[in-house]
Amino acid sequence: MTSEKDTSFGRIINDICSAQWRNATSSQMFNISHAYYFFSIQFRENLEIACDLYPDDAKLSRLYEEECDTDNLSPWPGITRTAEKVDHDEFIRRALLLESWRKITNIDEIGTSYLVKIRRHTPLTRAKSIASYEDDGLRRVFLSMLQAPRWDGPALGAFRFFLLKHVEFDSREGGHGSLSKHLAADDSVTSLWHAFKVLLAAAAPEVLRPDTLPKADDFIGLAGSVHGASPHPQPDADTVLHELRMSSSA
Repeated sequence: MTSEKDTSFGRIINDICSAQWRNATSSQMFNISHAYYFFSIQFRENLEIACDLYPDDAKLSRLYEEECDTDNLSPWPGITRTAEKVDHDEFIRRALLLESWRKITNIDEIGTSYLVKIRRHTPLTRAKSIASYEDDGLRRVFLSMLQAPRWDGPALGAFRFFLLKHVEFDSREGGHGSLSKHLAADDSVTSLWHAFKVLLAAAAPEVLRPDTLPKADDFIGLAGSVHGASPHPQPDADTVLHELRMSSSA
């Protein structure tokens, strides 16, 4: 099996993780959460495709149960009731509605364009992407995003909770990575990761490093100045999980 560090998509993950998350403003992180909603839609679709391709795969069935129509993000004020089951992209959609006045129209346009590009990929490539997302790829991205210092407002509070919970899902023994790594992601998924990087850069260009920015015509609406930054170490996962446990017991 190919190691992530030896793949082209692994280098894109490094680019995303080394962005200026520690300097991100509350407004920039809201835009990131808005863009992430569209990523979350394609994640669900890709997982559904994987389950359709491998209907007898017990591990994928379990992963589906923990990502779709699940109560593992419930309850959360203003979003889900106790034991309410929702898809994870629906959780993000409801979170954004808590502060809909902050939404920027062009991010909806960028996100729609992003989904069109993702849906052009073959079912097998989209299925393999799940392994690259769950086998430490998204966990690393989420840990990097959690370095942002400002999470003002109910929508960002919910998004931060979403990130913390997913770090927990992917860090525990028998976590989500172990349920999907057998799909064996390879360089065929690189274009999906590149599209994700483009999506984030379009939503908050100031956060992404200059060498991670795509061409301006990759997506509509990509604009704004960017400032360089040195890569920062990611927060320790144990520290993040401890914080999650403390917030849950408060």
